Amino acid sequence: MPKAQKGKAAEKVVHPYSRKAGYLAREENKLKKKNRLKNEKAARLNNIGEKLLWFQSQLDPSKTTYTQKDACDIIERYLHRFDSELEQIELVNGIKGRQGRLHGAREAVIKQTVEREREQYESVGFEIPDIINGKHLKTFREWTGDLKKLPNIKLRKVSSKGSDTKNVVEEKEEAEDDQREEEDENELDSDQMEEIV
Repeated sequence: MPKAQKGKAAEKVVHPYSRKAGYLAREENKLKKKNRLKNEKAARLNNIGEKLLWFQSQLDPSKTTYTQKDACDIIERYLHRFDSELEQIELVNGIKGRQGRLHGAREAVIKQTVEREREQYESVGFEIPDIINGKHLKTFREWTGDLKKLPNIKLRKVSSKGSDTKNVVEEKEEAEDDQREEEDENELDSDQMEEIV
C-alpha cells in the first residue's frame, strides 16, 4: 500500500454558489480590469510617443521658434504620411487577374485615421507639441523618446482655420513674458556676481 505524501494537503474544492466563489470571481474580475486598463494606457502612450517622435524628426535644427503657418505645414505633412503606403496598395490591387482587394483592412484603417485627424485639424484643432513657444520647443527637442517623460512635453491644439486656441495677442504677451523672465534671471545673475565680488 503506497504511503500518502506529507507536506501537501489536498486542495478543497470551492462550491460554485458559495460566498468564497463569489469573492474569488470578483478578485479575478478586478485583476482583469486592472490589466486591461494598464494595457490601454500603454497603447495610448505609445501612440502619442510615436506621433511626437514623428514631429521631432520633422523639426529644423536651425529654427528656434515656429510660426502658426509653419505648424500648419508640419501638420499637413503629418496628414499625408500614409500616401506612399496607399499608393503601394493601389498598385497591388490594380494588377489584373487578382480577385478581391488585398490589404483592404489596412487601407480602411489608414483612411479612417486620416479622416479623423483631418476632421480634428479643421474643427477643434489637432494636438501637436507646442513648437510655437520657444521654451517648450527647447524642452521638446531635448526629449529622447522616453514615455515616462511624456508629461514634461507641452501640447497645443492647432487648427487649419488659422486661429490657434490661443489668440495672436496672447502669443505676443506670452513671448514678452518669457523675455521678461529671461531678463530678470540675467539681472539676478549679475546681482549675485556683484555680491560675490
